[in-house]
Amino acid sequence: MSRALWAARGRLGRVGTPFHYFLTTPSTNDVAATLAEQGLDGAVVAADTQTAGRGRRGHEWFSPPGAGLYVSVVLVPASSAVDGLRATTLVTLAVGVALADAVERATGLRPEIKWPNDLYLGGRKLAGILAEAIAPGRVVVGYGINVGAMAYPPELADRATSLETELGRVVDRTVLLVESLVAVGERYDDLLAGRFDAILDAWRAGAPRSNGARVSWTTPAGLVSGVTAGIDEQGALLVRIGDRLERIVGGEVFWT
Repeated sequence: MSRALWAARGRLGRVGTPFHYFLTTPSTNDVAATLAEQGLDGAVVAADTQTAGRGRRGHEWFSPPGAGLYVSVVLVPASSAVDGLRATTLVTLAVGVALADAVERATGLRPEIKWPNDLYLGGRKLAGILAEAIAPGRVVVGYGINVGAMAYPPELADRATSLETELGRVVDRTVLLVESLVAVGERYDDLLAGRFDAILDAWRAGAPRSNGARVSWTTPAGLVSGVTAGIDEQGALLVRIGDRLERIVGGEVFWT
């Protein structure tokens, strides 16, 4: 792994220094948070397994040893971006595009991006992203990619997949790690340079269900449903309800 990262040094850009690897850790995001507090822009934490990996809204991220890629990256877009606030807002979408690029480079498969933070293959979840603000302008972005076939918990068995399941062959996790960090570095450069349209265009191209798919979500008034109508310039999901357009910036969206 060290040799592969060193060989890719010229492609990694701002990402990958320092790099910390653990055989086991509760959560790579928690370790990366301490690095973010120090302002270590581009620092990376990876692990072979997590004992307390998590996704959005407190959900557990299943992280068995040797079966996935579990990585967190420290990004500090507010410090040097042309528009730090907007760059920070678009971090999750940018990393989603980056991971789709990385999977394609490493395996030839092109995952579908699903708002706001998931990658899917064959209708099943392949990867997830969790961005957490640690301090003003400092963000830890964690991602998990299912690489090897594994025995999923019952609640995930019919909803998750892995690269090796889809390909029917072994996938080199080190190659995937390097390509993911390279791609994150590329999209981070886009954020810092204010190339927001490049990120949004790539995201829209990789997320066909962001237009014309039926979704529902829970509000204080109850369950609401509508049809997706793309994303806006800030990355919010647009949903058409009759003749009204609703803008969703967070919460859990159910796709049907």
